Amino acid sequence: QVQLVESGGGLVQAGGSLRLSCAASGSIFDINNMGWYRQAPGKQRELVATTRNGGNTNYGDSVKGRFTISRDNAKNTVYLQMNSLKPEDTPVYYCNAGARRTWYGGYSVYWGQGTQVTVST
Repeated sequence: QVQLVESGGGLVQAGGSLRLSCAASGSIFDINNMGWYRQAPGKQRELVATTRNGGNTNYGDSVKGRFTISRDNAKNTVYLQMNSLKPEDTPVYYCNAGARRTWYGGYSVYWGQGTQVTVST
């Protein structure tokens, strides 16, 4: 099994910064995509940022220029640096990874348990 554990969420004032981390562990052969999504109550889960193994990154429109995703492949860890935070950045943030457990297996999608970010005015 593959586990994703997020950390770094919390309470911050508008305009402040937070850094989220997500570490993948378990029976992992390799990881392709890693990324972050967020979901507010009553709303659909939306893309925040993703990064592929080759280094390509993709950001949601609402966070471009403010958030930066990075990755440490040796640690199977993905980070999300969030700057200039706004109250609308408040939802629960979920880590996501596409991983395979053997060289001959296909990639499966795994999710973390979520970490709450609260931005106060």
